[in-house]
Amino acid sequence: MTTTSPTIASPTIAWTTDGSTARSPGDDLRALPLALRSEWIKLTALRANRAILALTALVGGLVAYGLAATATDATLTASELFIYPLPLVAMMAAVAGILLFTGEAQHGTLPTTLAARPARWVIVAAKTTTAATIGLTLGATGMVAGFGGAALGGVDLGGGSALTSRALWALLYIALAALIGLGVGMIVRHSAAAITGLLLWSFVIESLFAPALPEGVRHALPFSAGYRLLDAGPNFEAPVAIAHQLARPEYALIFAGYALATLAVGTFLLYRRDAA
Repeated sequence: MTTTSPTIASPTIAWTTDGSTARSPGDDLRALPLALRSEWIKLTALRANRAILALTALVGGLVAYGLAATATDATLTASELFIYPLPLVAMMAAVAGILLFTGEAQHGTLPTTLAARPARWVIVAAKTTTAATIGLTLGATGMVAGFGGAALGGVDLGGGSALTSRALWALLYIALAALIGLGVGMIVRHSAAAITGLLLWSFVIESLFAPALPEGVRHALPFSAGYRLLDAGPNFEAPVAIAHQLARPEYALIFAGYALATLAVGTFLLYRRDAA
């Protein structure tokens, strides 16, 4: 009996003037789903990511529960308290974004990834998509745990009119924090150094030096701008005081600008350091 072997589509090959071959843009584009699948496999295989997810749920629930159980303001509700743990969740998302790149750079698997995906933009696009997904997942987990913790703490659930708006702004905040982490990881390429530097900047440098800076400069501080994406009542005060605040979309543009800038620098260095 005669069998017919399946036809396998071969990639389009472009010939250069010196007789060598080059990938076509279509080949690189078709490689993107495979790159995304590779990132997903690496993401789910790393124990640190599972630990960060579990820690996000734990921190979100415990912080909101503690605040609800000790609250003296009768007007506080779960629909407001659920976002209080999110600055910590944002830092965990940034750490996860850092590890997304530095884990490969430090363990020696990055050259293999670059050899398998010679088009650097495919790798960057896959990691950026994965980092944003991490941020959205951690943000949603932290908010659900925070709402549940606040409810268990004994406060009223509150109205749902502002709940959707707060959740959407919070998801944007956490996703951008993860992208900043990825960009910092691509620049520094060392997990401990990148994480330490990011935490010091967020929790120490911005808080200590911000009061001495002009208000116009304080608007542009990255994590101060990101913090102001969280939509809550007057009891939710930012660590950096600004008398005349900008609108929330303006702070979103500032924070997104930092995410784009770090990713752009990281991508540039990826091309320069690992050029074939």
